[in-house]
Amino acid sequence: MSISLSSHVLDTTLGKPAAHMQLELTTYDGKTITGTTDVDGRCKEWQDFEFAAGEYCLRFYTKDYLLAHHKEAFYPFVDVHFELVKNGGHYHVPLLISPYGFSSYRGS
Repeated sequence: MSISLSSHVLDTTLGKPAAHMQLELTTYDGKTITGTTDVDGRCKEWQDFEFAAGEYCLRFYTKDYLLAHHKEAFYPFVDVHFELVKNGGHYHVPLLISPYGFSSYRGS
């Protein structure tokens, strides 16, 4: 079973997806892959990277988005560290944001 990854960013203040947010994925072996959320706040394109078991970090660049939509941003970015396991299937890492808070969890 292969491993895949997606993400979804939701603005809890507006009740809408966070479109066009820059993301950066640091892989288990130190590679850096950039991405951007689409108009629905989703990102699943990782430049054809072959995922393997290991620890990863997904950085969400929240500042520009929050300033554009809320005129204030306490968090310039949010890092979510997680571990993928062999034969883990699909992983989904959502981020819920507001100007002064955030939350993440393992989605489906």
